[in-house]
Amino acid sequence: MTEYLTVDSGTLAYEVTGGSGPLVVLAHGMGDSREAYRFVTPPLVAAGYRVVAVDLRGCGESSAQWPSYSRTDIAGDLLAVIRHLGGPAVLVGHSISGGAATIAAAQAPDLITGIVELAPFTRKQSIKLSDLRVGRYRNGMLRLLGAGLLGSASLWRSYLDIAYPGKKPVDWTARTARIDAMMREPGRMKAMQRMGQSTPADAGAQLGNVRCPVLIVEGALDPDWADPRAEGGAIVAALPAGLGRLEMIEGAGHYPHVQYPDEVTSLLLTFLRANVRP
Repeated sequence: MTEYLTVDSGTLAYEVTGGSGPLVVLAHGMGDSREAYRFVTPPLVAAGYRVVAVDLRGCGESSAQWPSYSRTDIAGDLLAVIRHLGGPAVLVGHSISGGAATIAAAQAPDLITGIVELAPFTRKQSIKLSDLRVGRYRNGMLRLLGAGLLGSASLWRSYLDIAYPGKKPVDWTARTARIDAMMREPGRMKAMQRMGQSTPADAGAQLGNVRCPVLIVEGALDPDWADPRAEGGAIVAALPAGLGRLEMIEGAGHYPHVQYPDEVTSLLLTFLRANVRP
């Protein structure tokens, strides 16, 4: 059942699944919704965790119109949900909300016991000419930039096809149709465009201030980076020594938790059991 929380000038939608076990909060990437964790939530609940999947500001059933859509804004929203539900929590963030998880952990160490970042945009990005020789990166970047600049739902759909290389989820056709419909709702594409325009610099600046354990998960074929392993390693290196760990999912693109949910769930459960027990 969808629940709602008023934060600043908008309303966040979220769904709580499970009983009274430790809190795990799941945050998706831009142009998506909490359905992104549809394959991950059931095994986490079965393991005894109380799982909360949140629709980011501008996405899913949350309000479309917000003053801004930065990682710092998203971190504040997620912390508001955790406070409302009586944290602390382990926070799992994908893409833009991976960076938001870093900020949340640095700002409220009493509320965050661990963070997991899936294919995160957590560092300021730069493009080298040599990166453009990598076909999947070049093709993905052109479609992603095109969707952002033109506000094109069809280009976003084309990007998703590259972001899920090879193996597609069993409900691919139905799910992409729902994403397409969401992106055509008033204000949703504009929200995604403004998320895409926000810089990860605010998240990168907080990496050294994180005090909880961190798991970084990268898809080996993620088109958002010419070298996903190097990107994940750079995030770990910027954290205080000994806090971060990088795991790669072979064959996965930008959505490892959807393409390879069993592998990602196994990593999540190992991380959770090491840091918080039901």
